[in-house]
Amino acid sequence: MYSRQVLDHFEHPRNAGVVTSPDASPQVENPACGDILKLTAKLADGRIAEAKFQAKGCVPAIACGSALTELIIGKTLKEAAAVSREDLLRELGSLPEASNHASHLAVDALAALLRNVGE
Repeated sequence: MYSRQVLDHFEHPRNAGVVTSPDASPQVENPACGDILKLTAKLADGRIAEAKFQAKGCVPAIACGSALTELIIGKTLKEAAAVSREDLLRELGSLPEASNHASHLAVDALAALLRNVGE
């Protein structure tokens, strides 16, 4: 049902937790299913130096949070803004149709993070 990559990110999540003294820390929720994803990030020299996530939800929600942090760490804000849902799905080796909401939640969290940086 889930790809090897999804299961790996679920069973061994990368960058789980909260960044100390983050520059941004948005939380987004999917009201339809109740999944919640919180991203925290710290910037240094114009790049995302550290990013962590906390997720409450299904296997794909946790996997998407984990994969998203790996995709954005080290990127400039402009580069991070270019990370797409398709990039995330490629990183995860796809998601079942019924689980696509998790990738939308992750991309929404990234957009909120980028909006909140520097506020």
